Amino acid sequence: MSLLLIVALPFLGALLPGLMNGAGRKVCARVTFTVTLAAFVGLLTTLPDVLAGTPVLWRAEWIPQLGLNFTLMLDPLGFFFAALILGIGLLIIAYARHYLSRDDNMGEFFTYLLLFQGAMVGIVLSDNVLLLLVFWELTSLSSFLLIGYWKHLPEGRQGARMALTVTGMGGLALVGGMLLLGRIAGSYDLSVILQSREAIQASPLYVPALLLILLGCFTKSAQFPFHFWLPHAMAAPTPVSAYLHSATMVKAGLFLLARLWPVLSGTPEWFALVTGAGLVTMVLGAAIALFKHDLKALLAFSTVSHLGLITMLLGTGTAFGAMAAVFHILNHATFKAALFMSAGIIDHETGTRDVLRLGGLRRLMPITFAIATLAALSMAGIPLLNGFVSKEMMLEEALHTTLFGLPWLVPVLAGLGSLLSAAYCFRFVGHTFLGPVRDDYPAHPHDPGPGLWLPPAILVVPVVVLGVAPFLAEPFVKLVTAAVLGGAAEVPDAHLAVWHGLVPALWVSIIAVAGGLALLWAYSPALRLWDRSPRPEAKRLFDGVIRGAVRAARGAVLPLHDGAFTRYAAVFAVAVVALGLHAFLSGTVAPPTRALQVPSVVHVAGWAMLVAAAAGLVFLHRSRLLSLILIGIVGLMVTAGFVLFSAPDLAMTQLTVEVVTIILLLLALNFLPNHTPRESGAARRVRDAAIAVAGGAATAALSWHYLLRDAVAPPISGFHLANSYEGGGGTNVVNVILVDFRGFDTFGEIIVLSIAAVLIYALTEALLGGPVRARLLHRRPDQPRAGGRHPIPMVMVTRVMMPVVLVVALYVFWRGHNEPGGGFIAGLIVAIAFVMQYMASGFAWTSARLRYPYHGVIGAGVLVAGLTGIGSWFFGAPFLSSAFTYVRIPPFEKFELATAALFDVGVLLAVVGAVMLSLESFSRLARRAHDPEDEHPMEIDPSRDAAGEA
Repeated sequence: MSLLLIVALPFLGALLPGLMNGAGRKVCARVTFTVTLAAFVGLLTTLPDVLAGTPVLWRAEWIPQLGLNFTLMLDPLGFFFAALILGIGLLIIAYARHYLSRDDNMGEFFTYLLLFQGAMVGIVLSDNVLLLLVFWELTSLSSFLLIGYWKHLPEGRQGARMALTVTGMGGLALVGGMLLLGRIAGSYDLSVILQSREAIQASPLYVPALLLILLGCFTKSAQFPFHFWLPHAMAAPTPVSAYLHSATMVKAGLFLLARLWPVLSGTPEWFALVTGAGLVTMVLGAAIALFKHDLKALLAFSTVSHLGLITMLLGTGTAFGAMAAVFHILNHATFKAALFMSAGIIDHETGTRDVLRLGGLRRLMPITFAIATLAALSMAGIPLLNGFVSKEMMLEEALHTTLFGLPWLVPVLAGLGSLLSAAYCFRFVGHTFLGPVRDDYPAHPHDPGPGLWLPPAILVVPVVVLGVAPFLAEPFVKLVTAAVLGGAAEVPDAHLAVWHGLVPALWVSIIAVAGGLALLWAYSPALRLWDRSPRPEAKRLFDGVIRGAVRAARGAVLPLHDGAFTRYAAVFAVAVVALGLHAFLSGTVAPPTRALQVPSVVHVAGWAMLVAAAAGLVFLHRSRLLSLILIGIVGLMVTAGFVLFSAPDLAMTQLTVEVVTIILLLLALNFLPNHTPRESGAARRVRDAAIAVAGGAATAALSWHYLLRDAVAPPISGFHLANSYEGGGGTNVVNVILVDFRGFDTFGEIIVLSIAAVLIYALTEALLGGPVRARLLHRRPDQPRAGGRHPIPMVMVTRVMMPVVLVVALYVFWRGHNEPGGGFIAGLIVAIAFVMQYMASGFAWTSARLRYPYHGVIGAGVLVAGLTGIGSWFFGAPFLSSAFTYVRIPPFEKFELATAALFDVGVLLAVVGAVMLSLESFSRLARRAHDPEDEHPMEIDPSRDAAGEA
């Protein structure tokens, strides 16, 4: 299966749960499971190439000028993480189906889950660091939605905000680090960067890039001092915790550390920062976990501790440390996801996660007890379970690591972390399942159905199998390790085995397990000592930092950013005029090289009308209707200027825009007073007039300067004129620029236009549901109204003109690629045709004949334009590249077909939908302000006329 399809399947599948939500919970879960299964099976089809050591590649240009290309690469490291993401994702989907209650919106949950899944797969398969950053930020956004899924819980909303703040801050730092890394390597493709070890480490930008990248990785993987966000994210539903915080999201930082290991590791800076942060996180997380009473909080801090363990292993910079890190990532994903799901089962069946209210569940929940115990003992490092093997490898690496010149520091801290880890694992099992059965459980405990216990049971299978026979995983672990090393070091000649003899690491492991049992035996005095000891509260510190930042921002911004638009405009205009005046007075203005042209009488008259309309607008602006008329005159004179200077496309666009906007503004003015209040005093008006005159003079001087001098460099228009036909297949340069050369800009513009129309609709909805609605519905009965709302002549003329205008629009659309016209102008003409119907026949008559909702028209336009751009990727061309050919269909002459026409169709639909949705919004307000109108666009109601005759 194509790598693109593997990445795209979760995103495309995210559309389905919401659509299937009405069909029931089972259908939602099955659709989500099927999508993930399809992506997982597609990933498995690439396994032969991965095992053969042949990277699977997929490449398409996106924005090559920026170095941003949609390039994907699948090697053993990417396959390893993608398999964890999709494989565990299947189990989480099955688990969530039975865990979530009937009150939870299943479609919404699985939509968020698939979006997150796609973003994670995108991260691990990206071969372009800029593309990786796009997916990186998508994980932050989608995880925010998942963590805050239970919106009714304040702690859920706060945990989501905290996670987004911390990881978003790290994401910004990562952007800077990746840009520096790409600049050093001369490419943003990972396959190129990973071959530039010497150049990167010798560059003076290495340390800044390293610090920024580590900041991004540490925040995402909850490393000290950013560890505090992860436990607060546990307010999310347990399936989210099991997926995001054990197997996927928090592993993103570890993946990036492993991916960049060949070019960043091996330096003193890497060693000190990564190893030091990992050690501190490992010990601190384990210590806090030991004294947590909430099962998910205990597991959250244990996750922090084990993430620190893996980070420390990657920080050592040795091949054996990288191999141990790879194996522990696999082991941690299995036993930690199983533990989170077990905690969810306990909460689901007993009604509490508080360890102080549990105990004795071994007899009441034997299946859950077996699953949770095996997973917890693996995390504690007990022999014959997979966690023991990777923990012993970690201790072996720690015994040979010297940090800050102290050979004992790393072994002691690693041993202490292992001891605390064993203690909280024993506490998880002992205080939850052992002891006598209680009679005060919030609910009657019992094992659930297989829908809840089967997914963690499946994860426990590799916990046991790899614990008894770790050699089964050795070939794949070494293959992944080789991908991590990337040729910077040889894969170590070490073997995964349960017994390596009486080596020092084994004795440290035995001491850690024994110490954990002893600490559990002395837990009560240790807890009292922990509660009495002073220690900083990370959340309190975070909240304090946020409050301080908000106060500082308000103190700096509010005095300047007080909402006074006139102040902003004045400051901006004065600054621009001052800079321009400095340029003129500094002697940089060259003498004129062109002679002035003598204007004709028509030109002078047109200029005088334009100036008169603009000046009248200044002095008569308090009359809103008169201002609108003057604005229309200015627009028409600008249209005439475009015609004069041979810009027919601009003239047609300006004219149609004027018609549409004037009508919409007239509708808007219907709800406003006729005159604006006088708000400025005489002194302020004098000041504003002086600034306006200075700005106008500066603009005139700038125009004078450029129009009377030859260009210093050849204008860009030469490139467009030379390549319009050869590159875009059209002789109308303006249209080719809009749909090809600058098609991405046009795509963004129609999206902005669509958003504006939707916002107008949303504001209308808010107005109709608020106090404005009451005022609209309670007009005075004596308030006059027009007698003839729909004159017959106007109705008949618009009915006749409707098909004519549509034919003109079609003609303008089809000729746009070679003659003045195009989708934008045609869309405005179509909108004018519909606007005429609204004006003549009324909203009720027109809307009754509406077949398609305007929202759908907007969505269809954006979708058609976007799919047209994406289609070029399948032919190895950049986004929105167009292709064209000539065909002949007898008896017609040969004519041109261009893919740009499809993009123009999207533009047309978006423009029509946006204009008509805005018009509909104003019309709905107008209907509330008047008596409900009927569907008879005549001066006389036919029904009443018939009744009169009778």
